[in-house]
Amino acid sequence: MSEIAGQTGPRGTATAVVHESYSFACMRCGHGWEQSYEIEHHTDADGHEFVMYVCGGQVVPSPLSRPACRNCDGHVVRIMRAGQVSAVRDAVARSRPPQAGPVEAPKAPEEAPTAGAAGAVGEHHHWHLSDLLHPFQRKAS
Repeated sequence: MSEIAGQTGPRGTATAVVHESYSFACMRCGHGWEQSYEIEHHTDADGHEFVMYVCGGQVVPSPLSRPACRNCDGHVVRIMRAGQVSAVRDAVARSRPPQAGPVEAPKAPEEAPTAGAAGAVGEHHHWHLSDLLHPFQRKAS
């Protein structure tokens, strides 16, 4: 199959025209896009068949031969069935949380000062490992 890129205008010699759409995702920069093509099937003077990819009335190279990213011109591009990129964009838009503002940590409720093991009222108690393990210790009999 051969292609003629850059041609414009009527191409009335097409024996068949097929409409195809593809989704593309660049593996280099992550850009995604979708594109539809008219694929015109032609026969040359010698009887050999060839196709022309038409996009927006302009003959373009086949997107399947060496696709290039529209964002970074990278050539590591994944080609998928139509609708993949728009489906992901819609899902992201639906699941996007509201924009966050400043975050404040919740304040602990104020404890009433009590007297007891901690000593005087309002005195800070420094905990030791032995204090934490005390309820688990066995009493010797």
